[in-house]
Amino acid sequence: MAVVVSIDHSLENEISQVFELQKKRAIQLRSAPLRDRISLLNNLEKWILNNRNAIQDAIFDDYRKPIEESGFSEIFPVVSEIRHVKKNLKRWTSDKKIDTPLFLFGSSATIKHEPKGVCLIIAPWNYPFMLLMNPLISAIAAGNTAILKPSEITPKTSALMKKMVSELFEKNEICLFEGGLTTSKFLLSLPFDHIFFTGSTAVGKIVMKAAAENLATVTLELGGKSPTIVDETANIKKSAERIAWGKLINTGQSCIAPDYILVHEKVKHQLVNELKKQINKMYGKGCDQYKHALSFGRIVNENHFVRVQKLTDDAIQKGAKVICSGENDKRTRFISPTILTQVTADMEIMKEEIFGPILPIIEYKHLDEVVDFINERPKALALYVFSKCKKNQEKILLNTSSGTFSINETMVHFSHQNLPFGGINHSGIGKAHGYHGFMSFTNEKSVLKQWSPISASKFLYPPFTHFKKKILDLMIKYF
Repeated sequence: MAVVVSIDHSLENEISQVFELQKKRAIQLRSAPLRDRISLLNNLEKWILNNRNAIQDAIFDDYRKPIEESGFSEIFPVVSEIRHVKKNLKRWTSDKKIDTPLFLFGSSATIKHEPKGVCLIIAPWNYPFMLLMNPLISAIAAGNTAILKPSEITPKTSALMKKMVSELFEKNEICLFEGGLTTSKFLLSLPFDHIFFTGSTAVGKIVMKAAAENLATVTLELGGKSPTIVDETANIKKSAERIAWGKLINTGQSCIAPDYILVHEKVKHQLVNELKKQINKMYGKGCDQYKHALSFGRIVNENHFVRVQKLTDDAIQKGAKVICSGENDKRTRFISPTILTQVTADMEIMKEEIFGPILPIIEYKHLDEVVDFINERPKALALYVFSKCKKNQEKILLNTSSGTFSINETMVHFSHQNLPFGGINHSGIGKAHGYHGFMSFTNEKSVLKQWSPISASKFLYPPFTHFKKKILDLMIKYF
């Protein structure tokens, strides 16, 4: 008999009550002074800086993420985002004057940046602090209220963030609810004005369906398989260094990690050898040292460990060759950095996002093969190209589609505050970070003001005389 798990009714009631409180508060916030938003951001920044060690410890306790790594991948992006927002918020929120066409003489037009209202932010486990806080910063900047739902897979971090939110915010403005699937389902049933979700494509589809029931707008930060292309002109040492770092940070559990490599046959062996050198340089020589390296984390839980292991086993059974690997440890959820060659498209590892420290490599002869291979698959969140040839760079840029595109680098585009971050189609909808994150939580309200006693629209009123017909003919011809 199947066991049906339902949400606790007291929690359901509490969520509903908070939602109603936030609806009322959201209306008040439309006319609240900008300094109130800045004050909230200042308090958030101060709390994070004062509790930096506690945040890093919680993330380490959840899945042994190295302290230094959480410092630059969880803490720094958040405080940097707060400072960037505070610096630019007055300009972003200012009414934007718009030129008025001549046939609407006597009127003026502006765009007003209006908060969307009550927002839902659902965050994943792989960057549990940063991927909840950064959308929250954008929501606050735009003047919204928000309900937050962190991942249950990282309970220590979620509990710490709940403590932080309860200390910093009133429930009618910002509130965090812990819980699993049933909590998420109940939250998605509520008529939010905007939903910001970060997670898998499969769950993203569920979120979008739920949002459609209430015609809520969505920002979906999803994932997928991000290709990495290395052509015959690339600086192999630099390419290997940047690919190895981008692949193995957070133990490969990053939505924009290089998922697989397409390498020109002339430089394949050189690249593989250099990747091995770079992995050894970063984490020690061989599996035993990788296991004890303080800079190398763990897979988040046993389910994900088993999933990644199955992908690797399937590839090996179908003919993939293991170039760099070691003995994995299910008890500690350790998976050794692994390079696979002779990989083919029919292997399971090429059909789903890996989200682990496994790097498949496929060689090619002609760049057209690469373009076709990428275009036959869902659009990626990130696409990386390593090449000195501008012609090759441009060919891939113009003939493929992806959420982001980086040349001779991996991952760091995420930290560029003036670049929109997000996917396209299967890899996401909408953009985040800086101004683009602010706009995701903002309604651009068009405002037209008729200041002249004579309105152009009067010439369109019935009855439609011969004179008015002439006016219409002139409008069609000249305007």
